[in-house]
Amino acid sequence: MNALPLTIYVSFAGALLALAAGARSPSVARWVALATALIAWAIVLVAAAQFVPAPGLQDLVDLPWIAELGIRYHLAVDGISLTLLVLTGLAATAGVLFSWDIGHRVGEFFALYLALIGGVYGVFLSADAFTFFVFYEIAIVPKYFLIANWGSPATREHAAMKLVLYSFAGSALVLAGLLWANAAAVAHGAPSSFGLHDLAAAATQFSRGEQIGLFALVFTGFAVLAGMFPFHTWAPTGHVAAPTAASMLLAGVVMKLGAYGCLRVALPLFPVGLGFWQPTMAALAIMGIIYAGFIALVQDDFKFVIGYSSVSHMGFVLLGLAAANATAVAGAVLQMFSHGVIAGLLFAVVGRMVYERTHTRKLADLRQLPLYRLLPFAALTFVLAGLASMGLPGFSGFPAELTILIGVWKTSPAWAVFAGFGLLVAAAFTLRAIQVSFFGSTQPAPVAASASEPTHDAHAQAYAPITIAEKSGAALLLAATVYIGLKPDILLDWITPALQSPLMQSALKGGAL
Repeated sequence: MNALPLTIYVSFAGALLALAAGARSPSVARWVALATALIAWAIVLVAAAQFVPAPGLQDLVDLPWIAELGIRYHLAVDGISLTLLVLTGLAATAGVLFSWDIGHRVGEFFALYLALIGGVYGVFLSADAFTFFVFYEIAIVPKYFLIANWGSPATREHAAMKLVLYSFAGSALVLAGLLWANAAAVAHGAPSSFGLHDLAAAATQFSRGEQIGLFALVFTGFAVLAGMFPFHTWAPTGHVAAPTAASMLLAGVVMKLGAYGCLRVALPLFPVGLGFWQPTMAALAIMGIIYAGFIALVQDDFKFVIGYSSVSHMGFVLLGLAAANATAVAGAVLQMFSHGVIAGLLFAVVGRMVYERTHTRKLADLRQLPLYRLLPFAALTFVLAGLASMGLPGFSGFPAELTILIGVWKTSPAWAVFAGFGLLVAAAFTLRAIQVSFFGSTQPAPVAASASEPTHDAHAQAYAPITIAEKSGAALLLAATVYIGLKPDILLDWITPALQSPLMQSALKGGAL
């Protein structure tokens, strides 16, 4: 367990090595990135095998950092953070595999990629709010450069700037809230500290108005990165413009940073504020589920369909947090893992397997090709990922969304009914995407009359075969969603005890309607 902080250091060291190697040999930079991702993931898996679930955070590192302000370099883990650490290692490894053919400034690409991963590991391990915020910002900065330099030429600068502006606006709200909470704690006689347990203890002395205001600042700031309606518009734009690996990370782990911040910081520190804002949180989450679903239903850009789908499914995470009971919150954490795997796989198929070969994301163009014959592996993978996204039994989306809806029903049956309607919309846009993109052409492949009239078989010759790296990445993600779909208790046995900690119990009691 004490080796978990190495995931941060290995990732940053790998970033420096990839940068240095890229100047001499792009191939070496690729292998450095893969080795780094695998080593960090292996550390997490070994720690997971040794993990003994218990209420509360288990300390890993606790050192003074800025002693005058009570800021400590405090890292700790529980079942919630361990679940997301496993997701991070999986997504990072798959992302490297799907980026194997990157040919432009390879060293710089993987250096930024691994730096982002290091920041993500740091967020999920932080038990000090200020340390949390520092790693949170470290994870945000590389996103701009990954999109602006390696994204779609037509939109990458706009998308990168929009994503970062939204992210930093949310970060500003979070920082203001943390500084206010620290100042309020000192004003109430507590020593200056940014430790989560210290702030939670001090917050019990805050006035109702302070709790309501602090919760609004911190929760909203984090929820922007989680894609909460109406602050979600950066997400589809960023997903579409980003290179495949960056899209996978944005949907797979970066959006989870926002949801994790809401769960780890906003809910337990300010439970009175949670109780006040709970109906508003639920209403915005449901709006996001349904609105983003309908927008996905009418999109003609394949990547926009997946981008809005991602926003819709993240709405279930936020709704589970809004319900604020143990069942719903456990489902929300399970959905974070599930969505990270499934969305990463969907973006990999669309951005890498299909777009890099057909050079189009327009459904109107794709429907003219029998892609189920031209790219059968991509078609099969997308169908399976789409079924997982719809919540079909046997995939991770089913236990995650079912657990959320059961928990939401306990808090408010009306919320569960509206959210259930969102599942119908999700089925509609997913089935439409499958049909139009891969099975749109029902005509047999025509016979060419001359060399100037290529057949679909000629197109098939033009499409590069799915590579071993791509198949390996897809297999990892598919195996994860099926395994957790069949055995969700593997993660729930970690998550449920973590919700029994005093820190989380205060949040769940504060959110009781």
